[in-house]
Amino acid sequence: MDTTDRALLTDAVHNAFAGAAAAGAFDVDGVLTELGWLDMLAAEPCDALDIVFRSLGTVNATASALDDVVSRALGMPPRPGLAVVLPPFGSWDPPARAEDGRVCARGLATARATVADEFLLVGDTGDGLAAVLLPRQVVTSTPVRGLDAGARLHTITVDTDASAPVAVDPSAWDAAVARARRALAYEIAGASRAMLDLARTHALERVQFGRPVARFQAVRHRLAEALVAIEGLDATLHAAADEPGPETAALAKAVAGRTARTVATHCQQVLAGIGFTTDHPFHRYLKRTMLLDGLFGAADDVVVAIGRTVLATKAVPTLIEL
Repeated sequence: MDTTDRALLTDAVHNAFAGAAAAGAFDVDGVLTELGWLDMLAAEPCDALDIVFRSLGTVNATASALDDVVSRALGMPPRPGLAVVLPPFGSWDPPARAEDGRVCARGLATARATVADEFLLVGDTGDGLAAVLLPRQVVTSTPVRGLDAGARLHTITVDTDASAPVAVDPSAWDAAVARARRALAYEIAGASRAMLDLARTHALERVQFGRPVARFQAVRHRLAEALVAIEGLDATLHAAADEPGPETAALAKAVAGRTARTVATHCQQVLAGIGFTTDHPFHRYLKRTMLLDGLFGAADDVVVAIGRTVLATKAVPTLIEL
């Protein structure tokens, strides 16, 4: 995709999401269908992840595109009626296990859980990984009413007879985790830049002692620190796209979580009192980034896992060829 086509597609996706959000519409998945999301994901997966998930984060929209990203990485053609059972919050291990002819699972699902006719599970059989498709009748789905109810996540519980499991190469699960982490990191990047824009606008409009607070050095330093963190995340995401793999995706996810934390802290201070209320849109982005950080492994947990791998192998992987 050349620069012009990418710019046009970015504007189209962002405007479509912003229009749906402004109208109070919840059918962002319908907007994605109209934009040809699945064709985009098949033809230009790297650009699709960047453009779509970054735009979702920027406008604080909710969609089930993550199901399509994971199912495609697992070799299963994505479709609107197929939901993927994701790992539990804070984890990136396969959510299911099979034993004695039964399959049991406990995990998460996107908003697609309410409309899907089948659920895709990946789990450990004792002899390796396997995938199974289950009808929604045997899946218990419960809406999550926690920190960010607007994300419309669901907890998934399964305990049923196993049927026609298909062996899954462990590398396919690693690839699915990597794709999901990059997608979530793009969404966090979009939300982080939106938080910075909100704080910057407030600093320009808020007047104290006869001048905008944006002219105060302490405010400028906080905004600058937030911008530096976001630019660092963008550089990490570009590197992960140039050298795709589990290691670079883990790095991007870890940097994304820590960036969101840094940006939220500085922007909330710039926003001052209103930044701690629900009267300002900042709180929606703060909650969403906190939620996204925990999906497929929180930043601190990912860093610890990378450190343990380095200690166990006594080798530092070459993440990027300079």
